[in-house]
Amino acid sequence: MREQALSPAQSPAQPSSLRVHQFHGLAPGPRLIILGAVHGNETCGTQAIQRLLTELDAGRLQILRGQLTLVPVTNPLAYAKGQRTGERNLNRNLQPKAAPLDFEDRIGNALCPLLAAHEVLLDLHSFHTAGEPFTMLGPLDNTGPIEPFAHSVAESRWAAHLGARRFVEGWLETYDQGVQERQARAAQGRIPGVTPGSLATHYGMGTTEYMRSVGGYGVTLECGQHDDPAAVGVAWTAITQTLAWLGMADLPLAPPVADPEIMRLVAVTDLHHPGDRLVREWRSFDAVKAGEPIGHRHDGEAVCAPSDGWVVFPNPRAEVGHEWFYFAQRSDRRLA
Repeated sequence: MREQALSPAQSPAQPSSLRVHQFHGLAPGPRLIILGAVHGNETCGTQAIQRLLTELDAGRLQILRGQLTLVPVTNPLAYAKGQRTGERNLNRNLQPKAAPLDFEDRIGNALCPLLAAHEVLLDLHSFHTAGEPFTMLGPLDNTGPIEPFAHSVAESRWAAHLGARRFVEGWLETYDQGVQERQARAAQGRIPGVTPGSLATHYGMGTTEYMRSVGGYGVTLECGQHDDPAAVGVAWTAITQTLAWLGMADLPLAPPVADPEIMRLVAVTDLHHPGDRLVREWRSFDAVKAGEPIGHRHDGEAVCAPSDGWVVFPNPRAEVGHEWFYFAQRSDRRLA
């Protein structure tokens, strides 16, 4: 167990450290890091990690091989406030900053080296409305400019054991498309207070994207609704199955999911005006038919589904110039 200090340039009311727990098996093995509460109101991962610490401290579970790092509360300011963010979203624009400007920048300066020192990341999250747990996958192996990657086979084989049936891919590529559209609107002066130069794809980089950028792999597991006790069980299953799959502890490995449902994010739609409205209270993965209205612009123009698919991450409280909802289609990808 250890404390990793942050930069001292912060107000007394703000947390001054990031608590990190480490366990080193006495046999060689992989280096795994598990995060909870990257968003402060998403605590299922925190609770599951605390349960793991209790089991390890009591000797009922042992790390035999490799290195396990646990961060129960990754954003302590947001956690103390009981809300998604401290001063901004930690899971965007995550990269080391020579001149940190806010609390999340300072957390990032402690977190990024931790991620870079590991091979595998399990990031545990939850969501606002009721729904089925799902896993966010990285891209297939590629050498492209947006998110080059070389571990998609290992990542997807591991993800198949985490317990969730639903998988979503295409995050950073779709985010990049949104950035291009925002740049065009900003150049026309149609996003108040935003200039084209302030927009960049790296603002879509969160924990797993950063992990892939430094040579590792990782997934975000959305375990269920924030306050649903079942979400803690989903997080616990993912933790134990990860330890089993990596061979770090003597635990039984469940078979991979038999009927995976894989979706691909293909488009993001921004809020253009405070008067834009969704046609109803959408939940993530609500199915829509081609041409079905999802929302209306303030002038009455309908925003419709471009094809059969699903509404993902709808945000009725989005700010102008930010993501309003994503759209997904069925993917032809197969888990390795």
